[in-house]
Amino acid sequence: MAHSDHPRRWPAYAMAVLFLGYAVGKAAFALQARLGFPGGPPVSAAETESYFLDAAAGQWLAAATGVLGACVAIATVTAPGRRVPRPLMLLVLAGMLLAVGGGGGIMILDGFVGIGVGWQWYHGVLGIVVIGLSLEMARSYTVATRRVAG
Repeated sequence: MAHSDHPRRWPAYAMAVLFLGYAVGKAAFALQARLGFPGGPPVSAAETESYFLDAAAGQWLAAATGVLGACVAIATVTAPGRRVPRPLMLLVLAGMLLAVGGGGGIMILDGFVGIGVGWQWYHGVLGIVVIGLSLEMARSYTVATRRVAG
């Protein structure tokens, strides 16, 4: 029988793949100087004009956050990442949970209820999966780095 406190690596690897997919999608749109994400809802011209950054610059920054997220995900399950002070990594993971939870929450809410963004029901399902993976990645890191009193 599997022990529920056993740390798992696969959620971190899955999150790294998702973050890299996000980065590639954002880079593709940056090359086209467009806002949005491939497979997501279209961004209107009015929204593009009101954007505080040049569309390409904003997309390149978003692509960089995807690469950074992938690096953090991998760091939670590798020896070099485990050398990062635990409180710092927990703070970074909390920030990631907030960001992923916010984005995933919007996808869920708009996909199932409809708030006008344009996400569909399958985006809502993806939001649920990504939030779950993110929570499991953080839980697994916490379990793996827990100090045993003794």
